[in-house]
Amino acid sequence: MQEPHSNPHHAKRWLILCIIGIAQLMVVLDVTIVNIALPSAQEALEFSNDQRQWVITAYALAFGSLLLLGGRIGDLFGRKRTFVVGLAGFAGASALGGLAQSFEVLVAARALQGVFGALLAPAALSLLTTTFVDPQERAKAFGVFGAVAVGGGAIGLLLGGALTEYLNWRWCLYVNLVFAVPAALAAMSLLHNDVSEHRSRIDVPGTMFASTGLFAFVYGLANAQTHGWTDTLTVGTLVAGVVLLSGFVLIQRRSHNPLLPLRVVLDRDRGGSFLAIGLSGAGVFGIFLFLTYYLQQTLGFSPIETGLAFLPMTFAIIVSATTASTKLLPKIGPRLLIGGGMLIAAAGMLSLTGVGVDTAYASHVLPGLTIIGAGLGLVFGSAMATATFGVQPSDAGVASAMVSTMQQIGGSIGTALLSTLAASAVTSELAGVVGSPDPSLLAQATVHGYTTAFWWAAGIYAVGGIVCTALLTTRSRMVAMDAAGPALVHG
Repeated sequence: MQEPHSNPHHAKRWLILCIIGIAQLMVVLDVTIVNIALPSAQEALEFSNDQRQWVITAYALAFGSLLLLGGRIGDLFGRKRTFVVGLAGFAGASALGGLAQSFEVLVAARALQGVFGALLAPAALSLLTTTFVDPQERAKAFGVFGAVAVGGGAIGLLLGGALTEYLNWRWCLYVNLVFAVPAALAAMSLLHNDVSEHRSRIDVPGTMFASTGLFAFVYGLANAQTHGWTDTLTVGTLVAGVVLLSGFVLIQRRSHNPLLPLRVVLDRDRGGSFLAIGLSGAGVFGIFLFLTYYLQQTLGFSPIETGLAFLPMTFAIIVSATTASTKLLPKIGPRLLIGGGMLIAAAGMLSLTGVGVDTAYASHVLPGLTIIGAGLGLVFGSAMATATFGVQPSDAGVASAMVSTMQQIGGSIGTALLSTLAASAVTSELAGVVGSPDPSLLAQATVHGYTTAFWWAAGIYAVGGIVCTALLTTRSRMVAMDAAGPALVHG
């Protein structure tokens, strides 16, 4: 139990929330900001189309495979220390990438960003978990964090477009110093380095199995985007990933110092929240990918206009996550909010399936984005709070790491799966065409690929809403938290 007056962060909690939000924004927007800069970087460094995916994949591989280890390091060595090291390292890696004069240096810098991001992301969320103990304030803080976690991708598109258009692609990396350096300096003065009294050794076998398993799985998904699902390397790495992760679970059951204590994920509310975060990530990454191409290549939007086009979804997420989740989550629990939010997002996705070659943004894209944003705000604001609620303080880092891991793996699966389905739909639409297809026919086939992806994303959200509603409890411990007060926060 932890009373507010005994929490060293309580008096400065809102300033700490600002620092945590800045750090989370930096990590999330780096997933999309480089996408906008990639064509310019490719032209400047003269690397091939086959190589360019590694600028994105290097970050995802390092980030996704090391998150659990990063969360446990924060638990063992202190969250302040881990948070500051993560910020400093991320800034240094970003500077290296901005200065890169070769493809190899750029990819290495992106991998380093992923390494330090794996330290930073779970430390940020676990600091949030242990800083806010009042039920109402906690719900509000997680609403803000959830809005940043989802909306950061859209902000990355806008910021990347502006920096690339008015400065150059290198500023899409340099800009991280503007976030990281002030946040690190503020964190050093505001945060206390709380270290668990029950420090234990790092689970080396578990770390090896988890890191290599996640690496293999994410690599297989990335390879599927370019070489297909039946490619030998794709199948081999995906199978290896599943085998290694299965071995990881067996190791965790027997380990005295597990990297991921199974109690963290076996709770129904927490497990359902992790699942919701993963499925939501799968859909939202698809939105960013296909709508970006649709807006730019079909409707002729500039990079900045594309970023602006996503702002209504970001605004809807912020309103939904900070307002609805704050008022409803402590009173009715996560079941209706998470399940209902995913079904709302599915309805928004269905509306996007109506886009065509000549349809207008205001009539066919804007309504769907707004509805999706409202639904995802409910999901992420509620799921992130529920996933980290009730964990022991010594497990806060690894529980937080699971949130980021599920979002990252979900996004990787969604991007690979939806890309493959969209490409198959385009091929099917052009079947029987002899020679080069007419430009209008090619445009229609391309849009058909986008709408196919939107149909599947809607299905992912709909099924996810049903499954999560069945899995989550109606009146969870969070309902009791509203009446019992902060003493229950760490259960």
